[in-house]
Amino acid sequence: MASATVQSPEVDDVPSPRGPGRLRAWLLDGLSERTARHPGPHATVPAEHRGHRWWRVMCLTGVDYFSTLGYQPGIAALAAGLLSPLATVVLIGLTLLGALPVYRRVARESPHGEGSIAMLERLLPWWSGKVFVLVLLGFAATDFMITITLSAADASAHVVENPLAPSFMHDGNVWITLLLIAGLGAVFLKGFREAIGVAVVLVAVYLALNTIVLATAAWHVLTEPVVVTDWWDAAAAEHSSPWLMVGVALLVFPRLALGMSGFETGVAVMPQVRGDATDTEDRPAGRIRDTRKLLTTAALIMSGFLLVSSLATTLLIPAAEFESGGEANGRALAFLAHDYLGEAFGTLYDVSTIAILWFAGASALAGLLNLVPRYLPRYGMAPEWTRAVRPLVLLFTVIAFTITILFRADVDAQGGAYATGVLVLMVSASAAATISARRKGHRRASLGFGAIAAVFAYTLVVNVIERPDGIRIASLFILGILLTSFFSRIHRAFELRTGEISLDDAAARMIDHAAAHGCLRIIANEPDERDAAEYREKEYSQREETHIPNGGPVLFLEVTVPDSSDFTADVTVRGEERHGYQILRVDGPVVPNTIAAVLLHLRDRTGAVPHAYFNWTEGHPLGHLLRFLVFGDGEVAPVTREVLRRAERQLSRRPRIHVG
Repeated sequence: MASATVQSPEVDDVPSPRGPGRLRAWLLDGLSERTARHPGPHATVPAEHRGHRWWRVMCLTGVDYFSTLGYQPGIAALAAGLLSPLATVVLIGLTLLGALPVYRRVARESPHGEGSIAMLERLLPWWSGKVFVLVLLGFAATDFMITITLSAADASAHVVENPLAPSFMHDGNVWITLLLIAGLGAVFLKGFREAIGVAVVLVAVYLALNTIVLATAAWHVLTEPVVVTDWWDAAAAEHSSPWLMVGVALLVFPRLALGMSGFETGVAVMPQVRGDATDTEDRPAGRIRDTRKLLTTAALIMSGFLLVSSLATTLLIPAAEFESGGEANGRALAFLAHDYLGEAFGTLYDVSTIAILWFAGASALAGLLNLVPRYLPRYGMAPEWTRAVRPLVLLFTVIAFTITILFRADVDAQGGAYATGVLVLMVSASAAATISARRKGHRRASLGFGAIAAVFAYTLVVNVIERPDGIRIASLFILGILLTSFFSRIHRAFELRTGEISLDDAAARMIDHAAAHGCLRIIANEPDERDAAEYREKEYSQREETHIPNGGPVLFLEVTVPDSSDFTADVTVRGEERHGYQILRVDGPVVPNTIAAVLLHLRDRTGAVPHAYFNWTEGHPLGHLLRFLVFGDGEVAPVTREVLRRAERQLSRRPRIHVG
């Protein structure tokens, strides 16, 4: 096959921009790259990169997953009261028997970090699949954005509540949170590279300090067993039987859904896992095995910490301290650290918690920077600058500022939105696992995953009913993504929208032969019957109406649109001789743009400007515009001319368009 070649200028030949141009170049650094690469921990890994051991990558996901210990015990106490330990047991059961098997399956089905969204994308054709993905992206954006703002807000709560904090920080939750978010954005604007090494240190220190706090709390419970008796007596006084306690715990556990965050991130960072030396791009068996080991280990560690922390905080902290304004609100384990281990250790614990909560936002922001460029530019539903990291960082920072100000950095107020985003992604993952197992004939697995999907769906519905603010925020994200996406698609509709253009041997032979006999003349034809009469009448009408010289060879060009919802595609021009006529056949995402791209390719191949011949199409212009945007055809001639006008500014090199 012959293929198009694009020459890039040498770096040394490009003058250094100055002033506003230099700022623009800095902001749009990496814009020309076609992949969603960025310097964050979820970036595309170069071929020469060996990756990292699975336990190191686990720490990267752990800054998000393990950091929920900073606020999860307090949320559990507010949601379930004295039954917080029982509700936490239910949560752990759903984590180990539900979320973990689902994401182990997702890791096997999407070993390159695409996640459940990509699995579901392949199930739905045409525009329905694109819209479905955009909706899921809205919920994913809710999850990641609220991770940034909620984690920073909880970090600010630890700063404000520390007894050694200066007086000017008291009641400074909002501005401290904004400062932390700004610092996070500054890290990514400069370049965020060796995040895994930082994450390993943060996770190791944080888990070690939590182990000390919980071991101390357990010692106090063992030496004062009366607290257990008092807790049980109080719980029994509120609930008449143990079965009623279990029932209440089952009903309230959806409010604890924050404790299941981190699984989607665990799959997203799969490309960072080293795997085996024998791994290939198509069969990365070692990477899949180690990622599943990563997910299992993280879930077991987190489950143990959640159970012990729930017991310790429920038994040792007065219920009033969990309420808004209480010293344990959003920082239950920090309360125990200060109360039982002194202000010095408590301050050390606060610093560690603040650091990991802040870095949890870094993990979420890296996830956004990996997710948005992966889908939206490919759909044509984002401006071209979204391929660059820094403009996206500024955009996400502004959104995080807005959320923080609207919620006044309140951890409890943002919990519903966070849980909604987490649960929607878990529902989508379990649904994808169910469909995958069913298609492969794994009946028992499909039934199991289906049951898990039903539990997650129930949990989601309960969470939305009890805390509708989450679905409201997610709806705003979804609406914003949909509107921005479709306006961007319209704005970019007149781009060439093709990747690499290649010719098969027959097409190359036809084109070279026609070019050797004079001007290259192309008749655009919409294939119908494709019989001799169709081609004969088409050639006769074009020669008659557009005055094609007699005797010169002509080539027919036919474009078929397999999926008009695709924005760009690599195209292959296939040559075919039919009823004595020479035909170039192409499958493309849209008719006029594909014709324009092929004409430019023929010009570059032959060195001569081709002439293309069209017929006017009957009908209302607005109707043709809608057909072009939705179905990829419409009024082909004027759109082809407009695409060429934008793609080639030099008139003498622009392919000629004739309409009869």
